[in-house]
Amino acid sequence: MKNILVLCTGNSCRSQLAEGYLKYFAGDKANVYSAGVETHGVNPKAIATMQKDGIDISNHTSNNILEYTGIEFDYVITVCDNAKERCPYFPTKAQKFHYNFPDPAKATGTEQEIEAAFDSVRNLIKDYCAEFVKNNLVP
Repeated sequence: MKNILVLCTGNSCRSQLAEGYLKYFAGDKANVYSAGVETHGVNPKAIATMQKDGIDISNHTSNNILEYTGIEFDYVITVCDNAKERCPYFPTKAQKFHYNFPDPAKATGTEQEIEAAFDSVRNLIKDYCAEFVKNNLVP
């Protein structure tokens, strides 16, 4: 069983979406955690966009990376440049992956435009997570 950590700035949107999809695609092949270099709470719009795709992340919590120092991670995925730059060093042999997804929480405009931004980022993250699992967890 592999341990995967997804890192973002505030552990409110992108890392939460990735945690949800990685759990979905990896099933019993991995333990998936997400954290931020800060904690901002789980964004209600992130929960809503995942529900539209049939995945419930409403019980997720916003966690700080320092909570996971005792876990040996096999993979660490940063989903924004800020987290990659600010990630505190912790001893790990984990393979590191990075993809800078747009931050849907910074979207502006009408409710529909903001919702569309969340859906768009959700779809990017879904595709990334499906590929990640296929390339790294499936024998």
